[in-house]
Amino acid sequence: MAKWISLVVLFVFFSPLSVSAEGWGFEKDKQGNAPDVGRYGPMIEEHDGFFVDNSGDKVVYFTFDNGYEQGYTDDVLNVLREQEVPASFFVTGHYINSAPDLVKRMVKEGHIVGNHSWSHPDFTTVSKQKIKQELEQVESAVAEMTEQNTMTFLRPPRGTFNPKTLEWTRELGYIHAFWSVAFVDWETDRQKGWEYAFNNVMEQIHPGAVILLHTVSEDNAEALEHLIIELRKRGYEFGSLNDLLVKNYFLFQ
Repeated sequence: MAKWISLVVLFVFFSPLSVSAEGWGFEKDKQGNAPDVGRYGPMIEEHDGFFVDNSGDKVVYFTFDNGYEQGYTDDVLNVLREQEVPASFFVTGHYINSAPDLVKRMVKEGHIVGNHSWSHPDFTTVSKQKIKQELEQVESAVAEMTEQNTMTFLRPPRGTFNPKTLEWTRELGYIHAFWSVAFVDWETDRQKGWEYAFNNVMEQIHPGAVILLHTVSEDNAEALEHLIIELRKRGYEFGSLNDLLVKNYFLFQ
């Protein structure tokens, strides 16, 4: 019997998933409210994930996904430093290998480096062991080159997930960080000017917004300072995901 149980455990740990994939998405709310994510909300909250700050505070959180470098991350970091705004950068293995100096700068300047997986696979199609390997490889590589020794936040590759990947990654010590504000900004050959990026973000802004941007976008790099200045005019402050984690802990106790 013990041997049989061990075989079952090994099968679950190493076999790929058969549960269908979910793709994070929602209808944009342009009335100053957080979007309605339907059944996804309870699904991610069950495993301590989040997409918004539900405290009601006028605070926003800048997050960036970094799969590869296009030459604009330095500009983004310059604006964040000058404006004294924290951010979180979710990096892949390719980014770590190709832009180590930028990863070092992120940590040195007080930003959070989050996990976006090593090779950007769809987590819903691989085993728990593969997910573990993907996440540990990123965390170890960042720890070796910076003073950030651990990682808490995970942004799932391709925005795909399901109850099992949420459960597995939480067991591995990670919290899914989704978002409540985003737009199609990653198409580098279809940039439309900083005002386009600015307007897309501002029309979705709401208290507690977690903003997803990609640093491959020239528009985003040019719009960032304008966004920060305008948000401050509207009474918003800027938080880090660590702040949000603490808030959520007390909110759900």
